[in-house]
This record gives sequence, structure tokens and C-alpha cells, in this order.
Amino acid sequence: MEASSDAFIRYLATERGLSEAYQWSVRQTLDSLSGWMRKKNFALADLGTDELATFLGYRKDHGLNAASLRIATVHLKVFFRWMVEKNALEMDPAEPLLAPRPDQTLPETLHTSELTKLLESIDPAHPLGRRDLAILELFYSSGLRLSELCKVRLEMMDFEEGFIRVTGKGDKTRVVRVGNKAREAIADYLSNERPNLITRKTSSHLFISVLGTALSPDRVRQIVKQRAAAAGIDQNIYPHLLRHSFATHLLEGGADLRVIQELLGHADISTTQIYTHVDRQRLKSVHRQFHPRG
Repeated sequence: MEASSDAFIRYLATERGLSEAYQWSVRQTLDSLSGWMRKKNFALADLGTDELATFLGYRKDHGLNAASLRIATVHLKVFFRWMVEKNALEMDPAEPLLAPRPDQTLPETLHTSELTKLLESIDPAHPLGRRDLAILELFYSSGLRLSELCKVRLEMMDFEEGFIRVTGKGDKTRVVRVGNKAREAIADYLSNERPNLITRKTSSHLFISVLGTALSPDRVRQIVKQRAAAAGIDQNIYPHLLRHSFATHLLEGGADLRVIQELLGHADISTTQIYTHVDRQRLKSVHRQFHPRG
């Protein structure tokens, strides 16, 4: 099993060109299957659909939620289909597996008043205040993913037109709008703070550390949490929450769902439709609060 797993991951990397994050995710599923097989004393040839279903049940019993089980099922399907194509197995035991429906959990969002409180709490005159304000303004203005924000380089920005070219999931490039407030914050940071952080090893990344190096995703998460705590916001604040808030507030303002899909870089409109559930929840709440018979 281990040799087959290694060969499949190499295939994903070299022939399919899939991201390291996807390879790592598949590796986790296959490593878990391999460990389960050792406990059961199974070889690959022993695995049928019932055995794979039992394995997924085992993962569920050990805390894997419906969304993660769905992903694991897809991993098994593509792995065993590849094994059959390579003539390593005669039959595909994963083909009949049914992926569980993901839980319909609504994304968390921040109220506009809380976002205003967060952004206005940052004093640009304080050390790194300009950088951190620019980071938060860009998250909320453009709905970037954390990885996308960390990869933004100076040459990807068009300040006159107010756009940034970003590379998202699957190495797909899209152009996103940058609002006026975010543009002002970024321009202030570039003029009055970033030059002081530059060292000989500094690249063209937009956001850099006190050492002059590009900010890591972990460091950006830390910055967001620290700024929220300093603003006195009790809610758990993280970068993706700002992305959710960006989309939800656009929808509440009347933006078309297809436009929001394009801005977020969602390949499928069904991914974007989760925000319609958020908006319905808000409408129900307002109706209950203000209608005489709500």
C-alpha cells in the first residue's frame, strides 16, 4: 500500500500538476487507510467496497465530519480508479461508494459595526500600524484568501485602476477589485512604512516582516487575531472570516451572486450559494424582531 501511495502522489505532482496542499490532503487519506489495513491485516487485493465503507465508518467514528468524509471518499475514488488504469487491480472497489452530503453549516461573519471597530482601532502612527491596517483593509475590500494575500507582489497591483491580479486555488488567476479605503491604506503603507522594512533579501512581496521577508500565512493569522483582541472584539477573528464578511455584505447590499462568485474565485456557483443562506437567516431575524406577528 505504501509503495502504491507514493507512486500515486508522484503522479498527482508530476503528471497532473496538482498543488502540494492537495497532495498532502490525499496523502493523509491514504496513510490513514494504510494504517487501518495494517490493523486489519489486509492487503490491497483484500479491499472491496464493503471494506472501504467500513474504513470510512471507522474515520467517522473517530471524529471526521461529513465534509471531510466526502473529501476522503473522493480521494479513495481517484486512487483506486488510477490503480485499475495501471492494471494494479482488476476491479475498482471504490466506484460504488456514495459520498456523504456535507453538513450545511453557515459561514461566520462579522457585523459591519464590528468591522468598522476593528479597522478604526489601528493607529497607523504606531509601529507596523500601516502594514496591519493595509492587510485588514485588503482582506475585507477584496475577499482574498489567506494564501492569495500572502502571495501578492507589487507587480501584481494596478493602483490607478484599483485592481490586483491574484493566483488562487488550482493556480487560477483572477483580477479583483480593491476599494478606495484599502487603496489608501496600501498607498500609505508603501510610502511611509514598507521602505523602512526593506533589507537586501527583500522580495517584491507586498506585505513583509520586520526582517524584510514575506509574511507567512501563520504570521498573518496571528496579526489578525492580535488586532482583533486589541480592538476588544470577543468573537474569534481569522482571515477567512473577513472573506465571508466581504461576500455576505456584498449580497446584503444587492450584489448579484454571479458577480460575488467571480470576485471570490469560486469555480462552482454552488459554493457561493452558501451566502444566500446567510442572507436568509438575517432576513428571518429582522422579520422576527420588527414584524408585529414575527
